[in-house]
Amino acid sequence: MNPIQELIVNFQELAAQVPEGIRPFIVMLAGAIPFIEGEVASVIGMVGGLNPIVAGLAAAAGNFLCVLVVVLVTSRARTAVVKHNRGRSEVTRNAALVPAAPGYQGSTAFEGSASDKPQSKGRQRFAKWLVRFGVPGASILGPLAIPTQFTSAILIASGTPRGWVLLWQGVAIILWTTVSIVSIWAALTFVVGV
Repeated sequence: MNPIQELIVNFQELAAQVPEGIRPFIVMLAGAIPFIEGEVASVIGMVGGLNPIVAGLAAAAGNFLCVLVVVLVTSRARTAVVKHNRGRSEVTRNAALVPAAPGYQGSTAFEGSASDKPQSKGRQRFAKWLVRFGVPGASILGPLAIPTQFTSAILIASGTPRGWVLLWQGVAIILWTTVSIVSIWAALTFVVGV
């Protein structure tokens, strides 16, 4: 038995100690974790002894439920910020009517933005994909750069409708989870022989 086969058998023995009805829920919880998501969680479930279809469905469901929560929370936060900024812009317009002190060359008190700090490489790559391919392309290619939870939060913060984000994030989760589960199943079946 080679080391990979031994590692898989040991992991399956460890997973066998967990009741069979609870295993999909563990995979679902793993799918909700950023950077693990549906892709890695489905592999964990399959290597742990779950049917590949059950592992893939549980992992994708956990990932999508987490994305749903992120979309709903981010959407509410964006709505609150937009409402607050509308009120603040009225204050700024009214402040422009007040004469400045003699010799003052400054600007309004609300100057400065959060975009002054540099963006990470993953976020830069995602922004480029969003401009080039739109929401569908950014959602499908986004997991190559950043987790789907982050992708959905960025899309909602930029003003994309919730339904559109959820639709394309769902497509991306299903696509990438399917690709990973089929790849690992083929590798374990034909290469490793487990």
